Amino acid sequence: MDSLKIGVVVHGPQIVDSGHAQKFIDFLEEYGGVKARLGGTMGRTAVIDAHLEDKIDISKKLFPSQSVDIFHQEKYDVIFLINYGKSSVTGHAFGYKVYNNCQDQPPLIQMERPGEADGSVVAWRSDLEELARDISIKRGLVLVSPDEIKEALFKEEPCQEVSGAVCRKIAGASPSENIFVNGIVIGKSNSSKVSILAENGIITDLIGGDLKQHGVEKLGKINLEKAIIKTGLLRKSQVNPRIIRSNKSKHKFTVAFVNHAAEDIYKFKNVDLVVTVGDDTTLVAADILYRFNIPVIGITDGDLDKVVEEGFKTKDSLIIEVNAGRDDFVGREVFLKLFNNQETIEIENLENFKSKLLQIINEVNSNYKLK
Repeated sequence: MDSLKIGVVVHGPQIVDSGHAQKFIDFLEEYGGVKARLGGTMGRTAVIDAHLEDKIDISKKLFPSQSVDIFHQEKYDVIFLINYGKSSVTGHAFGYKVYNNCQDQPPLIQMERPGEADGSVVAWRSDLEELARDISIKRGLVLVSPDEIKEALFKEEPCQEVSGAVCRKIAGASPSENIFVNGIVIGKSNSSKVSILAENGIITDLIGGDLKQHGVEKLGKINLEKAIIKTGLLRKSQVNPRIIRSNKSKHKFTVAFVNHAAEDIYKFKNVDLVVTVGDDTTLVAADILYRFNIPVIGITDGDLDKVVEEGFKTKDSLIIEVNAGRDDFVGREVFLKLFNNQETIEIENLENFKSKLLQIINEVNSNYKLK
């Protein structure tokens, strides 16, 4: 076999935390030159913890299909999507979605749940089946055809259509799991058959689950058919976080504001302090920023969905819990009065900044708790 130009799209923290991302990238080098990049967001922290940022490109925030498309545009011979889904059902549904969101039918092979009894290889284009079979034998994985996956995905009863609404089924949900849409928890499942309904871009119902109205408000208007949907925990591994030290002896300090968008937190990895709004946003942001030794001031209201197994936070972080349902309002006041509606500001004294922030919070919500 001629030496191949191979692209690898790494998705999700579990494939990295399990060690299989590095093993598979090393294995593929027998077939040719390999370049890997991340697709998705939550895998970044796992790549950093595993010291793999020189091997897996995490420099850009890209959807998995975007990472595949870039490799295809760069004329790679074959592209591997490697993933470790919660189950083979969710993993194969994810691969199907990625391939259908890509442009021009890229030469895509998926490796799903290696190390599990149902670990598999899928050639999403028929001309790659021989290579996929060879890899499945060498890696001890099952070869699954796209037709088998489509049949499994579509054999169940269709989504319960409602006049004027868009309906999307969630594959492989389990009871009592968080349902994420574009990174925000919009509810919790109470069965294994879950569907989301949206009217005019706004989610209106969670069939087979309990809708979280506050999450729907935070999410706003979306394209449900294109939205990224996840269930369960964003990262479930027990990890030893890696802290990247930096010298930050400055006369001025940069402070950033993040409101319900923890997945964008990496762009603030060089600031000195981050103010976050929302319980889950604060949990995820603090956990990520812990790697960069950056404290957070979190404005929360006790409405935590527990989106990661264990969260870390940097020393000198401060959690301010306001009255139930008031974190958004308090956050807006802080953003307006302290940040002047700017995403980042420069200050000269961190303690003075904290005092001003607490003063603003006290004016609009005097009954708060510090944690």
